[in-house]
Amino acid sequence: MLGSTECVQAVLDDVKTAPIPEAEKALFAFVDRLNDAPGDVRREDVERLKAAGWTDEAVYDAVSVCALFNFYNRWIDGTGVQGLSPAMYDRSAKRMAAGGYLPAPPPGTPPPSSSGEPER
Repeated sequence: MLGSTECVQAVLDDVKTAPIPEAEKALFAFVDRLNDAPGDVRREDVERLKAAGWTDEAVYDAVSVCALFNFYNRWIDGTGVQGLSPAMYDRSAKRMAAGGYLPAPPPGTPPPSSSGEPER
C-alpha cells in the first residue's frame, strides 16, 4: 500500500472490496474484531490468520500494534493532547520512511560503528 493513496482509501472505504491480497483482508478483519469486540476474539480467529499465511510472530505484532494504538488514542483523548497538523504528519511520515523511528543524529556525529558491536 505504500505509495498508493488510492489503495489506502479503498481499504478505509471497504476492506472486503479493496485491491489487496486475501491475507491482508484477513488481517484487517482480525484487527477490526480486536478493536470492536476484544473479549470475543478466540483461538479460531487466530487460526484463520495462520491459515491465510500469517505467522505467530506476525499475529503477535498485529495485536501489539493494535493495542498500542488503542492505548495512545485513549491517552491522547484523556489528556487533551492535540494531534499534529496534516503537514507535520506528512513530514514525519517522510522522515520515518527514510530513517525509521530513530531520530537523526546531531550534526557532526560520527557514523555508527559498522562492526556490529555497540559503541562503549
